[in-house]
Amino acid sequence: MNLQTLPGLFISHGSPMLALNPEQVGPALNRLSLNLPVPQAIIVMSAHWESQSLEVSTGVRPETWHDFRGFPQELYEMRYPAPGHPELAETILHLFAEAHIPAHANSTRPRDHGVWMPLLHMYPDASIPVVEISLPMNMSAEEIYKVGQVLAPLRDQQVLLVGSGSITHNLRELSWDGNQSTVPEWASAFRNYVVSKLAHSDYDAVLDWSSIPFVQRNHPTIEHFAPLFFSMGTGTRFSVVHNSFSMGSLGMDIYRFD
Repeated sequence: MNLQTLPGLFISHGSPMLALNPEQVGPALNRLSLNLPVPQAIIVMSAHWESQSLEVSTGVRPETWHDFRGFPQELYEMRYPAPGHPELAETILHLFAEAHIPAHANSTRPRDHGVWMPLLHMYPDASIPVVEISLPMNMSAEEIYKVGQVLAPLRDQQVLLVGSGSITHNLRELSWDGNQSTVPEWASAFRNYVVSKLAHSDYDAVLDWSSIPFVQRNHPTIEHFAPLFFSMGTGTRFSVVHNSFSMGSLGMDIYRFD
């Protein structure tokens, strides 16, 4: 049986309200899933699991974690009961060991919204097993990129690799009342720079993230940008699946790496 290799993805997961108000990105995620072969499993590196060292979720059925405050009650009642995949988690740990990347099993980690929110739009029946890996904040961009490279061969086994973060993420600059329709130049220039470099296979320019114009204004902290480095490691052919902004300056881009 000749199965199509799945891509690696970078998904800007946006505000938790994406679950209730999909805007443009929800339908884009749904269309993307319909155009892909159904994965045997999904691996997600989320901006919302920061850790000291690399960790892998080995739980059989992780809880849905509502790791946010101040949103409508309806959001807290949502569940994404996709199973875990302990066997795949062990495979991941073995691949890291072979690559001399220290990593640890975590059997109790609940599933944060960086995982379940985009998957809610892609695979709403929650039937595909999901394994989450952490974002080690002591790793450099190049080291996170290598994590993606180490897991890239799993794409041939019908495993979907996802980095879940945001192409821009400055919450203090957002228009929470929805009145701002114009995208600020500092946000669009940053996004366009990153896309241009990736489109020209200049991955080094993106991994040198501290030199990207307007980086501090778009990412006062780096955790929502860093999952992109993981996604870049999963494939060498870049394409834009979706491009939009929400609340003025919150980039909602989706990128594909084949």
